[in-house]
Amino acid sequence: MSIISTNIKFLRKKKGLTQQQFADEIGIKRSLVGAYEEDRADPKYDLLKKIALYFEISIDDFINETINEKWAPKPKGNPANLRVLSITVDKDDNENIEMVPVKASAGYLNGYADPEYVAGLSKLHLPMFKQGTYRAFEIKGDSMLPLVSGTLIIGEYVENWGDIKPGETYVVLSKTEGVVYKRIGNKYRDNKKLKLISDNPAYDPYEISGEDILEIWKAKAYLSTQLPTPMPEPSIENLTSMMSEMQKSISKLQSNN
Repeated sequence: MSIISTNIKFLRKKKGLTQQQFADEIGIKRSLVGAYEEDRADPKYDLLKKIALYFEISIDDFINETINEKWAPKPKGNPANLRVLSITVDKDDNENIEMVPVKASAGYLNGYADPEYVAGLSKLHLPMFKQGTYRAFEIKGDSMLPLVSGTLIIGEYVENWGDIKPGETYVVLSKTEGVVYKRIGNKYRDNKKLKLISDNPAYDPYEISGEDILEIWKAKAYLSTQLPTPMPEPSIENLTSMMSEMQKSISKLQSNN
């Protein structure tokens, strides 16, 4: 079972509530409580926040910590480090994929946590992304070739930055750099620097402080109007160079033997 399902069941029983009583307290159907506790469905983000608030537990602990009799909440940190995500939903209560074009990236830096601003962004609907919270960011420049300027990166919201995997690509929103799409060079540690690497070797890697980071989105897919071009035929010069390198490798192997 998932952490969320076991936590809901444990906390409900600790309060001495039946599934029906808990459902009435939260304002949902009893069948949904059963589905959540049996790990047959996951609560939407807004409902997760409501449940965490009801049990007086931070949402970070609620979705990442196994809560039992031995569990104790972590000391509260600086309230300025609290991350709030604004989302929108469609008529069926499914989360939209909001799109942040290049021309809106500066505004997104100021309005990323403002529900009214996020509600004003254009929306995408991609049926393959049903579970999770996603956002689409338009990239500019040639730092991440072969993805060209104007490509849309579909990113999944990263709640726990400790889950960031070095070597994979993310959209990072920071106070100093705005919205950038880069490959991550190191694991995240609280308020330490995060190394950002471009796929285009013409651009040097750089670091940003953890205190400057506002949001991180893991790249899951991309949309582009430019289709891949065929690889060029190898030239005589390239073939000659390849043969020379092969001969050097063979000579080295023979000398080692």
